[in-house]
Amino acid sequence: MRKMESTRSNLPSSREPGFEILCGDALEVLKSLPSGTIDMCMTSPPYWGHREYDVPGIGQEKDFKEYIENICRIAKEIQRVLKDSGSFWLNLGDSYKSKNLTGIPWRVAIALMDEQKWILRNDVVWNKIKGSPDNSKDKLRNIHEHIFHFVKQKSYYYDVDSIRITPRQSSIINGTVVSATGVSGVRYKRQIELSTSLSPSEKLNALNALNSVIEDVRAKRISDFRMVIRGQQRSTHSDREKVSGRAKELVNRGFYFLKYHPNGTKPSDVWDIIPEDTQKRDSHFAPYPADLCKIPILCTCPPGGVVLDPFCGTGTTLAVARQLGRSSIGIDISQNYVEVANSRLRKL
Repeated sequence: MRKMESTRSNLPSSREPGFEILCGDALEVLKSLPSGTIDMCMTSPPYWGHREYDVPGIGQEKDFKEYIENICRIAKEIQRVLKDSGSFWLNLGDSYKSKNLTGIPWRVAIALMDEQKWILRNDVVWNKIKGSPDNSKDKLRNIHEHIFHFVKQKSYYYDVDSIRITPRQSSIINGTVVSATGVSGVRYKRQIELSTSLSPSEKLNALNALNSVIEDVRAKRISDFRMVIRGQQRSTHSDREKVSGRAKELVNRGFYFLKYHPNGTKPSDVWDIIPEDTQKRDSHFAPYPADLCKIPILCTCPPGGVVLDPFCGTGTTLAVARQLGRSSIGIDISQNYVEVANSRLRKL
C-alpha cells in the first residue's frame, strides 16, 4: 500500500499529488481521520440490493431503511473530516422493493438536510444515455441517477470559472458587432423604435442601454446577450413583480438584458455521460465513469487540495484527482479492489 509523503493532518501539495488507499470498513476508517482536513469528498456507495460484492458491506442490508441509516452514519463522519469550505458529492441510484421504487436517493438527501443540517446546492441528474437492458413490461427503463452536492455552510470553495464551457467568439461583420450566436442588436433596435408599449423616454434609455451592451460584446466583456422588451418578448421565469426581479425591471424600465459570461456558460445540472464499462469490469461490477468526477473536483477542490472517496472501488475518483493535480484518500472494504486501485494509480 502506497503511503502519503506526510501525515494525514498535513497532506502534501506537490507537482505529483500523493494518494493513500486504506482497506477497511468505511465508517471505522473515517473515524480515524483527523477533523477538518479534507477539501472535498466524492463517492458512490454500493446501491441497496443491487448486487453482492466480494466482501459483505453496505448495500446488502435486509431493509432499505437500515441502508439509509448506514449511509447517514457515513455522511456524519464525512461532515466531520471536511473543512468548513469543503463539499460532499454523493452519487446514489435507486432500488425497487415489491415493484415499488423506494426513492432511496431523495430519502437520504432529505435525512442529511433535516438531521445533519447539510446544505444541498445541486441535485445533478446523471443521464447514462444507454443504460442497461430492461425486460419489464409495465414500466419505463431507468437510465438516470442522482448526484447530490452538499456543503457544510453557506460560504464554501467553488471555482466556477474552472468548469465553464468555452464560448464561441463575437465577430465584426460589415462594421457591425455580431455576438457569438449571431445577435447584432439590429432587430432589437427596430423593436424599440416601433414599440407602442414604451414611452419616448423609455425608448431612448433602451437604445442607449442596447448600444452599451453591444460595446461590451465588442470589448469582449460579455460573449453574448439577449434583450427582453416590454410588449415584444415573453418575460423569463415569471411576469409577477413579487416573484421576479426581472419582471419588476420590465415594468419599471421597459426592458432588461440577459448577459453571458465572457469565459463561457456554466454546466447544467443534467449530465449526459455514458457509464464506465472498460475499467476492470472483471474485478468490479459498478465502477462509475471518470467524466462524472471532473466537474466536482475542478470546481470544489482547490489545486493541490485533498479529495476523499470512502467507497473508492477501483479508484476512479482518486485517478481523476491525481490527473487534475489533487491529492487523495480512498477507502474500500475489499482488499482486492484496493490492490486494483493501487496498481491503477501507480501507472498514472
